[in-house]
Amino acid sequence: MSDLVIRDVVPNDIGAITAIYREAVLHGTASFELDPPEQSDMLLRMRNIVDAGYPYIVGTREDGELLGYAYASSYRTRPAYRWSCENSVYVDEAARGLGVGKKLMQIIIARCNELGFRQMVSVIGGADHLASIKLHETLGFENAGKLPATGFKHGKWLDSVLMQLPLGEGAQSDPDPDVYPGTLYKPSN
Repeated sequence: MSDLVIRDVVPNDIGAITAIYREAVLHGTASFELDPPEQSDMLLRMRNIVDAGYPYIVGTREDGELLGYAYASSYRTRPAYRWSCENSVYVDEAARGLGVGKKLMQIIIARCNELGFRQMVSVIGGADHLASIKLHETLGFENAGKLPATGFKHGKWLDSVLMQLPLGEGAQSDPDPDVYPGTLYKPSN
């Protein structure tokens, strides 16, 4: 998509982000939420992610129409997980298949690399969510396993597919114990 503009999220984006996520919650399996959150909840979530030092970006048309968003967040909050992050990407139904998700993910991966993360994990809702699985494969993620029947939504059991991408040196070297990617975990004094 040639007119795609990628930029950091701003609070004014939350209305469009909430609408995209609402559709995903109500009709898709990417999220295991059953009830779409309100705009105020989505704003709080965005602020928590950004305040913790993780990247959160949007893709828009040149006219400003928001087509999708992506962010990274904590994979788990315990200290030993601090070099791992989890990605999320959502694209407006009308913009799917246009390369928006791929471009957003490329930027999120690059930013997490720059922040010093060593692993990116994706938890994909539903083993039949082939578009998301293919997107992640295209970006170098490898299948790290499947957790059968971990969610029940839309009248059926759903699997969780785990995919993983090494960042930077990955597990090829030990991380610096004094480096804390993002800002979620800080050593106590």
